[in-house]
Amino acid sequence: MAAIETPDRHLLVVDDDDRIRDLLKEYLSRNGFRVTAAPGGAAARKLLETLDFDLAVFDVMMPGEDGFSLTGWLRERKGAAGRTPVLMLTARGEAEDRIEGLRRGADDYLPKPFEPEELLLRIEAILRRAQARPAAGNGVISLGLCQFDLERGELSRDGSPIRLTEAEVALLKRLARSPHEPVDRLELARETVDPSGRAVDVQVTRLRRKIESDPKAPRYLQTVRGVGYLLAPD
Repeated sequence: MAAIETPDRHLLVVDDDDRIRDLLKEYLSRNGFRVTAAPGGAAARKLLETLDFDLAVFDVMMPGEDGFSLTGWLRERKGAAGRTPVLMLTARGEAEDRIEGLRRGADDYLPKPFEPEELLLRIEAILRRAQARPAAGNGVISLGLCQFDLERGELSRDGSPIRLTEAEVALLKRLARSPHEPVDRLELARETVDPSGRAVDVQVTRLRRKIESDPKAPRYLQTVRGVGYLLAPD
């Protein structure tokens, strides 16, 4: 497989297994990425506090701080750093673990063992989503007390920024391209870790908590039974 175009893309790889960490660093470097590696959560935090990364790859099961906790900490950071895309790697492939990773703010989830080419393709897909811009309708849409800037991919409430993951930004942008029109759940799922649509459901739940006055009775991010979801801005 030819290396993808990755000019100046900086990745952080965090895994306590020296062999896997070195192999990932070598493979991703050969495919055009600039790669920094860390053996655990403490070292990763220091790097994330001082350097900018386009994407982070976290192993879930690490001694000390696990990948779930590290992702949660990252999502609490302010500004662009808190929106750094995260791909989680783990030997635990159960659906519950995938959903937990998404709840913490991960953008994708790859169970071990995996083919290096699949990892590369998933990284490429996440980076595409992070760069995506809507084809039409650029501007700011009003969602009650919240405003979503389509061009910047930023959500705010009364002028205060609200942290979004890259997956949440991509989902909001897609729904905002067709306001007041339902978008098929499986269409939305094609860009997520789980083609069944469960990942989309998790992201919608997270977004409702950030946008809606009453997440259990959503006004703006609505469910269309048997179809999917629609965004109903003011």
